[in-house]
Amino acid sequence: MAFAQLRTLGTTSPRRPLRRPLTALAAGLGLVGGSLGLWAAGGSAAADAAAGLPSPDHVIVVVMENHAYSQVIGSSSAPYINNTLVAGGATLTQSFALTHPSQPNYYMLFSGSAQGVTDDSCVDVGALQQPNLGSELLAAGQTWASYNEGLPSQGATDCRVDNYAQKHNPWFGFGNVPASSAYGMDAFPTDYTTLPKVSFVVPDLCNDMHDCSVGTGDTWLQTNLAAYADWAKSHNSLLVVTFDEDNRLAGNRIPTLVYGAHVTPGSSTGTSYNHYNVLRTLEDLAGLSTHAGNAANATDIAGIWN
Repeated sequence: MAFAQLRTLGTTSPRRPLRRPLTALAAGLGLVGGSLGLWAAGGSAAADAAAGLPSPDHVIVVVMENHAYSQVIGSSSAPYINNTLVAGGATLTQSFALTHPSQPNYYMLFSGSAQGVTDDSCVDVGALQQPNLGSELLAAGQTWASYNEGLPSQGATDCRVDNYAQKHNPWFGFGNVPASSAYGMDAFPTDYTTLPKVSFVVPDLCNDMHDCSVGTGDTWLQTNLAAYADWAKSHNSLLVVTFDEDNRLAGNRIPTLVYGAHVTPGSSTGTSYNHYNVLRTLEDLAGLSTHAGNAANATDIAGIWN
């Protein structure tokens, strides 16, 4: 599959981010409902951490649904997650979503802000123009795509079709991300060298564990991503698996795993991280010099890289 149409030509290689002030911190706290403890400090510490990150050729982020850390990590219902991704990758043991319900968390993870979204209602397609991971990648001459299970066709903006739900696809809310960069899972490449720099993979409402079991989601991950995960270890690439929110019973503590090249196998970090930290890390892994929304004041994920 060709992604050349998504590149911005004539740009130079992006530099690592400069030091940034904490001016947006107070405003950002309003979005997390007073969850001060879930924030990681920004400023020069974030810039210094970025210098220690790897520079992967490809990063895939998979977003699962509505399960707390303890429901998945260590569960016998998730053998692939625990025996492969946890054992061979890195576990963020204090990873947190930022709010409820589902959709605002997707916007926070993708753009560093809920963008005024407070519920799971369908959004106005293309109405937003704020910076986000997709727009930043394209502006820097990088490549971006999403693979959305059940999407009726490439770029389709339907609100709901069977087990497919637009609310799990925040890129459709932004006019600065081409709708054509959204594909169904049938377009997920078998030649992983053709993957974009960064992509999101979004299972449908059953396979993401929202409507079906932990075991169903675990099997789906193994069936659809295990070959890529194995390939990533020896091809300078990464797989990130996270969740939108917990089951509303665990303080929004969620599983987040990193697997692939440059990750210390079986490692973990107990530092508190949230969706903004994940976004900041994705931006810095891609070498971007810009950071969307509250990612500007978040630190990179550290302590797991070899």
